Amino acid sequence: MVEDRRFGDFLAYVILTLGVLIVAFPLYITFVASTWDASTIINGKLPLYPGPYLLENYHRTLFVGTSSSTREPVFNMMFNSLVMALAIAFGKISICILSAYAVVYYRFPLRMTAFWLIFVTLMLPVEVRIFPTFKVVADLGFLDTYHGLAVPLIASATGTLLFRQFFMTIPDELLEASKIDGAGAFRFFKDTVLPLSLTTIAALFVIQFIYGWNQYLWPLLITTKDSMQTIVIGIKKMIVTADALTEWQLAMTTAMLAMLPPVAVVVLMQRLFVKGLVDQEK
Repeated sequence: MVEDRRFGDFLAYVILTLGVLIVAFPLYITFVASTWDASTIINGKLPLYPGPYLLENYHRTLFVGTSSSTREPVFNMMFNSLVMALAIAFGKISICILSAYAVVYYRFPLRMTAFWLIFVTLMLPVEVRIFPTFKVVADLGFLDTYHGLAVPLIASATGTLLFRQFFMTIPDELLEASKIDGAGAFRFFKDTVLPLSLTTIAALFVIQFIYGWNQYLWPLLITTKDSMQTIVIGIKKMIVTADALTEWQLAMTTAMLAMLPPVAVVVLMQRLFVKGLVDQEK
């Protein structure tokens, strides 16, 4: 007897649809608010359909400026956030894959001690060591610079652990075959290990890009110029609590724009991201 699963499938789709609506409704309201003027939002009469100010609000936010508290156009903020996120993502991947390769394929004294020292840094995020890190960055003259935004955040014990666990699943026969062919350590890494690691690299890139894009505390601490502020700081500065009136339509427009790059990265790299995390071979 074939089990009738139509009701179960229907119930699953209903629950999934409700979950999507619950998650998507605040985003829709944010988009709608970004298409109206300030008076409509402040009066509490925001409709559930888009308004006539979409092009005006997005053009002003992107290229003109937002408010008295943050005068920089959001396009500049997005560029700063993009540079920071890409530098952190590529920097973490480069350092982590090389450190994991050294731990797995090289035999040197205190090899595992070095790995566990790297792993222990998981207990020391930037928030814990923020004052000494700031002192070092300030002494190096990295305040209000792109490398000051990214360099202190590019080391990652999580990425090293992820690559190490993957490298340990690569058969030893591949290393032996590479040695028979006369390949050295660099060629084995470039021709064998690196191509096999593409899905892991993609998964780590998505995670670290979003991590870098959403950084708030560190950019707030080391940037003093409006021209160097990131979009997350820009959103916070737009929501004022003093006598000045918050331009909510511009704040909602900025929030919508801030979501676009992370969403694009996740959508474009979804298959590689999921495969890199749940592949059975890992």
